[in-house]
Amino acid sequence: MSRSLRLGVLTGGGDCPGLNALIRGLVKRGTHEFGHEFVGIENGYMGLVEPGLTHPLTEEDTRGILPKGGTILGTSNKANPFAYAFHDNGHWVEKDVSDEVLRRCEELKLDGLVAVGGDGTLSIGHRLAAKGLNVVGCPKTIDNDLSGTDQTFGFDTARLIVTEALDRLHSTAEAHDRVMVVEIMGRHAGFLTLDSGIAGGADVILIPEIPYRVDSIVEKIRRRATRRRSFSIIAISEGAYPEGGALAVLEKAEDVPGRGVVRLGGSGKVCADLLAKHVEAEIRVTVLGHLQRGGSPSAADRVLATRYGCKVLDLVRDGQWNHMVALRAGEIVAVPLSESRKERRVDPSGELVRFAKSMGISFGD
Repeated sequence: MSRSLRLGVLTGGGDCPGLNALIRGLVKRGTHEFGHEFVGIENGYMGLVEPGLTHPLTEEDTRGILPKGGTILGTSNKANPFAYAFHDNGHWVEKDVSDEVLRRCEELKLDGLVAVGGDGTLSIGHRLAAKGLNVVGCPKTIDNDLSGTDQTFGFDTARLIVTEALDRLHSTAEAHDRVMVVEIMGRHAGFLTLDSGIAGGADVILIPEIPYRVDSIVEKIRRRATRRRSFSIIAISEGAYPEGGALAVLEKAEDVPGRGVVRLGGSGKVCADLLAKHVEAEIRVTVLGHLQRGGSPSAADRVLATRYGCKVLDLVRDGQWNHMVALRAGEIVAVPLSESRKERRVDPSGELVRFAKSMGISFGD
């Protein structure tokens, strides 16, 4: 039997359903089978920089959290220790505090760190591992766009939420003969929009991987009108953009210290404004926003997150630091943290897109 260890646990990046299920699985198995001790680190890597943001994480702390959304540890998508934002003399400055993070881990007497998050959180973990810290990772994102794993937890729940929203919009769209444009998260990958668009019966699905032409969408809407279908549902990814156009951006990366990535948003309005010049029907835009991230995780996400949390302990036992757990062909395996990049994209020629087109769904191309 392997020796008992003291492990830090943090959740970084955007919240998503299933984080608490993972924490629960990790702590329960780690306590029962290995006798490990856990330290909860609050608000992502911020908890290893700012004082007073760590506490013991026991099995008692995980009671009743399985069905809860969010994360009991809190999270942050702006706490990058390699570019940590400080307010200095009225200005924001960024400083590399990674050495301080290493010292803090020593002060906490951590034998290793479990980092749960998307590509930002995991890439930071990879860089800390290169500096000598024992790190293992767990991938999560509702976008399902991490290259190291076939699926991330959080995706299935978000897909259910978006599908239900599309179902509900159908009735009001039909009652008022409207064109409903529904803006869906996913950043530069269209998995969430594609899956939920098909499941929710969208007439048009617009994803980043296929730049759309306005005339193609107009043609689809007019064709439906000739079949006494005077309403249409358009599912559009926040990262979708018109052919020859650009991404809709709410905030640039440089406008928010420590963010590191652009904040997308507004693709639905862009599409609606373009269509309004050619379509007589009323057009309404619904931005689902953070509704997609919240709520109780689905059964599938609870199981996947629990499997990830439990599997992490096998990596710790085997000394597979600088690795993360991943789903590959139905099995939970270990892959290098360096593979946790946001590089998975929808294949425009793939089976799902091809089948959707064969059913008459327009992708605006």
